[in-house]
Amino acid sequence: MSNDQAKSDLAEILDGFRDQMRTITALQRERAALTASATVRGKRVTVTVNADGTVIETRFGSGIEELEYSEIAKAVTEAAQQASAEVARRSRDIMAPVSQNRNRLPKLTDIIPGMPDLSKELAIPEPPVVSTAPPKSPERLGGFQDPGPDAEQPRRGGATDSGW
Repeated sequence: MSNDQAKSDLAEILDGFRDQMRTITALQRERAALTASATVRGKRVTVTVNADGTVIETRFGSGIEELEYSEIAKAVTEAAQQASAEVARRSRDIMAPVSQNRNRLPKLTDIIPGMPDLSKELAIPEPPVVSTAPPKSPERLGGFQDPGPDAEQPRRGGATDSGW
């Protein structure tokens, strides 16, 4: 490979990299504007989340007073989880072109003779699946744990109960 060819290949890679960065910036802006909502329990509970899955609005519809506090709490959790899953799916869809563009760029091993392929060593590992189980549930505690005879007995909580 001639020196001029190497410079041309490098210029092409840099142009591709700049295009990729412009694309990523535009897609990140689009993703940042995302919201998703989920409605459960016969339209009594609606939760809206932002692009990061953070709850930004919770609304109660007519008939909410017919639900117990525990049912409302479960409904809010369920709606938030559904909305978060939807916004995550839409985020992946928006960012998909980044992966497609990256696959079209030449690898360093194609340009630099003798360069070892480190793609597997440098790959970001897949993160573990994040649990949606509530705090202190068997799943979070690593399985069932006997609380022992001195444990507090469950009681019916109110709206100000910290378990809400």
